[in-house]
Amino acid sequence: MEKQSSVSVVLFLHAALLISTCFGSKSWPSKKQVALFIFGDSYLDSGNNNYINTTTLDQANFWPYGETYFKFPTGRFSDGRLMSDFIAEYAHLPFVPPFLQPGFRQYYGGANFASAGAGALVETFQGEVINLKTQLKYYKKVETWFRHKLGDVEAKVTLSRGVYLFNIGTNDYISPFLTNSPMLKSYSRSRYVEMVVGNLTSVIQEIYSGGGRKFGFINLLDSGCLPGVRIIKPENNGSCLKEVSSLAKLHNKALSKLLIQLGNQLEGFKYSLYDLNSNLRQRIRHPSKYGFKEGKTACCGTGQFRGVFSCGGKRTVKKFELCEDPNEYVFWDSLHLTEKVYKQFANEMWSGRPLNSKSTTGLYSLKDLFQDL
Repeated sequence: MEKQSSVSVVLFLHAALLISTCFGSKSWPSKKQVALFIFGDSYLDSGNNNYINTTTLDQANFWPYGETYFKFPTGRFSDGRLMSDFIAEYAHLPFVPPFLQPGFRQYYGGANFASAGAGALVETFQGEVINLKTQLKYYKKVETWFRHKLGDVEAKVTLSRGVYLFNIGTNDYISPFLTNSPMLKSYSRSRYVEMVVGNLTSVIQEIYSGGGRKFGFINLLDSGCLPGVRIIKPENNGSCLKEVSSLAKLHNKALSKLLIQLGNQLEGFKYSLYDLNSNLRQRIRHPSKYGFKEGKTACCGTGQFRGVFSCGGKRTVKKFELCEDPNEYVFWDSLHLTEKVYKQFANEMWSGRPLNSKSTTGLYSLKDLFQDL
């Protein structure tokens, strides 16, 4: 009994530390604040998977995750903060907490529904993650909360001022190669992409029908060049896996086309589209240009490129190596990025201008969306 009590105290203190770190000295967001609602996968998940029944493959609530900024693991798949954390900061918001975090029921600043490993398809890592459809279900609960607090009219106005950030799809395309799923064999590549983008479209339209008007999208990285994907086929000798990269390319074309269509069809629909694909590829190929020493090998993991997904020693493979300075690396572990990269990307998303470039990424930057009241 005494042991159980001490464990409860430790968990309570950890939760208290997490909340104080996430919110810091910033005041609790008021109902006049522009809220940030976050949907997607591990590139945006601030810790929802801490609170679901899943495996350590889809969790990052252990050391050395979080080692640089938070000084303890929060559930984020990085050494520190994610793109969404920086975006919240730029928008004068506290870090947007995971929707499933116990005790958190104030949504004026938004909510984070993202889940590591999640896809737009229900079948992607089914039963182990919070798929996009379920993320929408959680958002609907937040919609209800706003209506209860503000009334139907004011709630819809508040939700229309909010910004909806999406990063989803990568897991839909890499999961068949990691799990030998028959999904890709059952459909043509174009049909498969159509299904993924179709599910995303349905979620966007649902949010729009409830009042959402301002959306931020992140296109898919060249997932065939992730350290953990490069090693799937040893005969490739560490080259990018073209089968995976080609799916991401098809998806990004379909996403661009979709957003143009929605912009023409839906009155008041505004969006920002960040080209993560091109900007990450530049850092992989020319790391020194962006302040890195290593663009292909991960900071944490083992094997070639440290591509074996073993960071932290809590997964199937226990052995792992850890670099001395994550700031020198583009990749944190075999599938995810370092805080330094996420900060660079967030800066570009916010300003609408890639680093070392005079061109802009679209009609709107995220800053434009937050300031457009």
